[in-house]
Amino acid sequence: MYVEWKRLNRAGLAGLQQEIAPLVERTRAFRVYCSHVVPGLLQTPAYAAAVIAAYGTFHGAADDVEAAAAARVKRSRVLHKRGRRFAFLIADPEITAAQLEHLIELARLPQVSLGIIATRAPRPLWSMESFTVYDDVQVGIELLSARVTITGPGEIATYGRAFADLAASAVHGAGARTLIRRAAATHG
Repeated sequence: MYVEWKRLNRAGLAGLQQEIAPLVERTRAFRVYCSHVVPGLLQTPAYAAAVIAAYGTFHGAADDVEAAAAARVKRSRVLHKRGRRFAFLIADPEITAAQLEHLIELARLPQVSLGIIATRAPRPLWSMESFTVYDDVQVGIELLSARVTITGPGEIATYGRAFADLAASAVHGAGARTLIRRAAATHG
């Protein structure tokens, strides 16, 4: 399903953030790849507000940035619920020191795997769009102009394979935390 942001934004930015909450609540295994921003579930309130404000300005969306950021951050409580698994892949972070410290904290959670794909790391592919695989039943993709929802088993498998290939080129665990600390020292 392809739905343009201008249609989705009619309910406001906070409504857009709240709309996905039921999917997040029922998902048990998350695989998230973001090449340009920190994934929503890992964002601090300030970082979420900055990303949402830029998006809202670009799309001429309603001015409810603070409520939208609060709704996004509220969803991140799922990270602390039992019975969930999270695997995140992000590109070498160029972000605020507070957001970097938040990533280090979350990477210590036993149910969270955080992989950093270093800028110079050899990659099996270059996926431009960010995507989230919810269990093995749905993939969400955020494009500049629209949100795409994929439910076809073959397409879901393609994104699962892409995630696995990208994860193989990422640094995980202590190595990922070291890269984040280096980035924090550079930006601190």
